[in-house]
Amino acid sequence: MERLVGAHTIPVDFHVKMADSLRCPFRQGVRVEVVDRSQVSRTRLAVVDTVIGGRLRLLYEDAGLGPSGEVLSDFWCHMQSPLVHHVGWSETVDHSIKETDTNVNMGSHPAFRRVHQNSVPDQFKKLRTVYMGATFFKEGMKIEAIDPLNLGNICVASVRKVLLDGYIMVGIDGVEIGDGSDWFCYHASSHAILPVGYCENNDIPLTVPPGYDQATFTWPVYLEETGAVAAPQRLFNTDDVGHGFTSGMKLEAVDLMEPRLVCVATVRRCVGRLLLLHFDGWEPEFDQWVDCQSPEIYPVGWCEITGYQLQPPIGPEPPQGQEHSHASKKAKPFKGKRKRRFLRKNAKINLKTQTNENTEMIQSQEAANTSDKPSTLQIKTEPEEEVIAVRVKVEELETPILSSAQSKESHQGALTTFKREKDDDEDEEEDEDDDV
Repeated sequence: MERLVGAHTIPVDFHVKMADSLRCPFRQGVRVEVVDRSQVSRTRLAVVDTVIGGRLRLLYEDAGLGPSGEVLSDFWCHMQSPLVHHVGWSETVDHSIKETDTNVNMGSHPAFRRVHQNSVPDQFKKLRTVYMGATFFKEGMKIEAIDPLNLGNICVASVRKVLLDGYIMVGIDGVEIGDGSDWFCYHASSHAILPVGYCENNDIPLTVPPGYDQATFTWPVYLEETGAVAAPQRLFNTDDVGHGFTSGMKLEAVDLMEPRLVCVATVRRCVGRLLLLHFDGWEPEFDQWVDCQSPEIYPVGWCEITGYQLQPPIGPEPPQGQEHSHASKKAKPFKGKRKRRFLRKNAKINLKTQTNENTEMIQSQEAANTSDKPSTLQIKTEPEEEVIAVRVKVEELETPILSSAQSKESHQGALTTFKREKDDDEDEEEDEDDDV
């Protein structure tokens, strides 16, 4: 009792909280709006196909099917992700949405055979309410933002369009295509948009526009050259929530550049509510900034509990200052297998070479020892591989093969029967003599 008093344990309602966290309001056949992975500035209609631990596999309604019936384009995200919305959201906030191609037939897929039900706002996480008055974001304001196409970089960015309900469209300065197809939608409460000077104040490398030197870049000079103003700092959600994460902690995290993968990750840095995640076994160029309350990070063991496949590290972590020189982002899903196969092959070759050397050494020692000893006759034993199995045909045996005990009993039984028959014959002869 003295040991238990004051000890730490799980909460009394732990089971209830666990059940609530795994409860999902979505099922197969529910229609949603989700970001278009081929053009991030718009959304597309999709249908829920699979639900695992609150993570949704979404199939675009006009993705098309392959020769064997597989869907050509899908998207994974958590049900509380800011990338998925209820049907009608794009029209409500004035966001661009791709019109579904009705010529594409998806009816042969199981997810499209059910009666489709449109999702409603109550099925999604409610965001913080923001006041969109005269002091809200305005088009052309400068900010710092996480690059949606390279989540390890925080870049110089601009507000390109102000939507409704607290949403804005953001573009990365200097790399925009020009037609707005690479703009990305963020809510005003998003962790991915930051005030001007945030990187400098927190010692984070800032990715500057082409033509500028990162070492000499300053915001005042850039704002003067572009004739723009910085967005007020009070519009951003940078409050430190006391999350408890520290550098070096292990967790399971979604690779947001390949969102179907949940990988082993390590917290590399904590800056306010931002976490810089490093995927174990991969180079720092694949690190990603996420919010401490992101629905795409999970505690160790989450995949085992929910039955989701965890992607292990592709190899041991290299020493600090050293990186893998053969990294390829496109080859990420396959690089690990090739590397493990290569290591396994080398291990077999080294083991085989070492075994051969040991065998030759032992044989040479034995030859040296036997040369000094008198020759002895050694019995040659047949190897186990040369044992020949013989099949006995039962029908060719005239008498069954019995054990020694059974043979003895049968022999005694035969003598007893023979003796009894002899006694009966003698009795019959005596009866015949009496009759005579």
